[in-house]
Amino acid sequence: MTKKKSRKNTSNINKKRISAIAMPVFICVVVTGIYIITKPSVKVPPVAPATGALIETRPILTDAIFTGRVAKAYRDWFSGYSEDPNDYLHRTFEEVEDYDEMVTLRGIDFESHCEHHIALITGKAYVAYLPTNKVVGISKLARVVDVYARRFQVQEKMTAQIANSIEEVLEPKGVGVVIVARHACMTTRGVHKSNVDMVTSTMTGSFRTNDATRSEFLNTIGNISVDH
Repeated sequence: MTKKKSRKNTSNINKKRISAIAMPVFICVVVTGIYIITKPSVKVPPVAPATGALIETRPILTDAIFTGRVAKAYRDWFSGYSEDPNDYLHRTFEEVEDYDEMVTLRGIDFESHCEHHIALITGKAYVAYLPTNKVVGISKLARVVDVYARRFQVQEKMTAQIANSIEEVLEPKGVGVVIVARHACMTTRGVHKSNVDMVTSTMTGSFRTNDATRSEFLNTIGNISVDH
């Protein structure tokens, strides 16, 4: 049993290492592709048809500046691959006078990218848990949201990942996560529906089994929206 568990832990660590290595490689490929597609084949200033005078244009960016800026942006957008969200949750407080009521964070802003189109996702996360004997600093919950958001994502998966991470490390009586987000892959392409929000939720423990706990959580977060 111990060998199987050890093998499983090693496998998970290897997967994280592979993800951390593969992400920068993928970003380099994307950046190079964008550069090849957008780079002018001939750097000749345009000429006004009527007068033949050269039209003043913005200077063309050099190769180094272009690739450097784009690579830096992608490193920021997908920095979640180099972080383990569980590391933040291990920093807990136990001197909380036996506090065991619900802890809720409302309206955690995040930006992510759709894994199908690399299109922007913007939204807010609402996170709550019922502690047992461990309480985590509130900023750490926001960091967990950010780590998962700064990866290629599907909103349903991201919602479950946040809840499962809190459940695994803090071992609370239950976790509730609700996310509301707007997807550029739907607002700027395809059906072009600009005011559509998507809402997903994951409930574990007493948030799933106890109607009163779930109702308290939903009443606490109130009306949710990307815009406020």
